[in-house]
Amino acid sequence: MKSIVTPAEMSVVDAAAPEPVEALIDRAGRAVARAAIARLGGSYGRRVVVVAGPGNNGADGRVAARHLERRGVRCVVIDALSSPTPLPAADLVIDAAFGTGLKRPYSFAALAPGTPVLAVDIPSGVDGLTGEILGAPAAADVTVTFAALKPGLLIEPGRSLAGRIVVADIGLDVGETRTHLVDAPTVAGWMPPRRADAHKWKSAVRIIAGSSGMTGAAHLAVRAAQRGGAGYVQLGTPGLADDPGAPTEAVGLPLPAHEWATAALTGIERFRGLIVGPGIGAGHLDDLSAMVTTTTPMVVDGDALVPGILDPLGRRTAPTVITPHDGEWQRLGGSMSADRISATRDFAVTHAVVTLRKGPTTIVADSDGEVLVVVNGTPGLATAGTGDVLAGLVGALLARGMRAARAAAAGAFIHAEAGRLAGLGMVAGDLADHFPAVMKWKAVRR
Repeated sequence: MKSIVTPAEMSVVDAAAPEPVEALIDRAGRAVARAAIARLGGSYGRRVVVVAGPGNNGADGRVAARHLERRGVRCVVIDALSSPTPLPAADLVIDAAFGTGLKRPYSFAALAPGTPVLAVDIPSGVDGLTGEILGAPAAADVTVTFAALKPGLLIEPGRSLAGRIVVADIGLDVGETRTHLVDAPTVAGWMPPRRADAHKWKSAVRIIAGSSGMTGAAHLAVRAAQRGGAGYVQLGTPGLADDPGAPTEAVGLPLPAHEWATAALTGIERFRGLIVGPGIGAGHLDDLSAMVTTTTPMVVDGDALVPGILDPLGRRTAPTVITPHDGEWQRLGGSMSADRISATRDFAVTHAVVTLRKGPTTIVADSDGEVLVVVNGTPGLATAGTGDVLAGLVGALLARGMRAARAAAAGAFIHAEAGRLAGLGMVAGDLADHFPAVMKWKAVRR
């Protein structure tokens, strides 16, 4: 997995480097020059404009210009603080104005339509910590960043402005970072194999979800758990003795409308995963609090994410994953700081629960402070019911023996890949049927 470091952490890494800053700048400039030539498709006769600022970011750009000129590229270096607008015509513009440490607004000069942009470290005018816009950045086609990814490259709107991201190794040590980007090979390595002696109870999942007239969420979670590899799925819906609309392979668990926890916990020791909350409606805090006494690995989602549930969840010794979207996050008292990674980490540590915070960039924080970031989601996932599907998938991965934070991050990654396969016009019910193909592909990538 690729490391992610904040601008402040990057400053510490830079300061600890055993080599002089001039050597690091030369390596950075060479990396930018290589990426520029790749984007240009050659060097001789090409025209490049470098907009260079007063700091190390600008120094990287000036060094890149020297290396490009040695390869036959005609370069013009323009001071970022007095650049003309529009910029001169060029085959490529290199944005080396300001890096991740920018604290004030900056507006990049106007470009001729269609001119490609290569950003050095981050598009100038994007906050390196939060991805927020400071001024008017130029959207980059390629961003070359150094040693590690920066949060501002992965969180919207910075993520959309960064284009394709290249991480260049310039000899800095980022091995101590506790935040990483989840990728396909990593997910493949996490997937537990199905043993030769497997049977349905070794990955059984019980789901407590839905309510009278609101069974869709339950059905979506069930289908996702089944397609996610659960060997046996049992569904209990408070107040519903029979649910003829449930997936054929699901086994029913009749539950009373109120005080249903005792029935929902009966025989729970046979199950390897428990999912509680999708579509159950309001008013179940006592039952939900009783449910968390089980030692079965558990996913708490949707209507179960109420403020009073955090204290009993924090006392659990068994693996627990909560899956809030931003509305549920606020309901739980989570900070709406623009620094989403730190806010999610602090929440997970404070409440001693693995937190999967959904969004265009999904952030999974473990209670020990480790963070996993998932960025392969698509806007098509912003449709009703996809969160219920994700809860079912994560529950199945827990039941298969995956560690809680990995189950959450792998679930988010596979869920997003399934969304890509489902394509335009996708609804939540389409997702689960793509899980086997995604997980088979992951297995091939091992």
